[in-house]
Amino acid sequence: MSVVRAEGLRRTYRSPGRMVTALDGVNLVAPAGALVAITGRSGSGKTTLLNLLGGLDRPDAGHVWIDGQEITALDDHALTQLRRGTIGYIFQSFGLLPTLSAAENVALPLRIAGIPAREREERVRAALAEVGLSERARHRPDELSGGEQQRVAIARALAARPSVILADEPTAELDSTNARAIFGLLRAIVDRGEIALIVATHDRTLLDLATETHELRDGRLVS
Repeated sequence: MSVVRAEGLRRTYRSPGRMVTALDGVNLVAPAGALVAITGRSGSGKTTLLNLLGGLDRPDAGHVWIDGQEITALDDHALTQLRRGTIGYIFQSFGLLPTLSAAENVALPLRIAGIPAREREERVRAALAEVGLSERARHRPDELSGGEQQRVAIARALAARPSVILADEPTAELDSTNARAIFGLLRAIVDRGEIALIVATHDRTLLDLATETHELRDGRLVS
């Protein structure tokens, strides 16, 4: 069964004097073990698509299913609960709180989700070990390199044990060496076959590692 399925997604925005169609009938399927790359020029709607797939925004028309559950039919409370345990996010700017250590940044969403302290600690420890940062757990973001900060962001997504991870330009702030390391880590996560990873990216290397690639053009996906 597909982890993520979207049908007929349409999203428009009002700009001065006109309506802009960001997405116009987008269909997408992503099974576990897939690394789906979404490319397209700046402003083509990649971030809008990720926001709809993750329930951060609602479509004007169309439907999204995660693990067989239609998230576009959920109320705000139910959607929040689903996001906390089913969907992981990796952002371009890392999104780490500067006053918290790496471990505390990874633990924060788990704390908000009500995960008990002992399980929370085990998840944080395992996630940081998976991204190779066990020895940097107590360091704050300003004490970490850009690549290490992005690894913390990946660990934070993994700690929720999601079915799908959505990543918006995850290597845009990194140099080529760190970007390649992140590529390898993301592909290794996907190759375990436990999650689907959907990435908006312009990076050619990451596109080459994807199991499938789509381009957003004029509001539609082109394979």
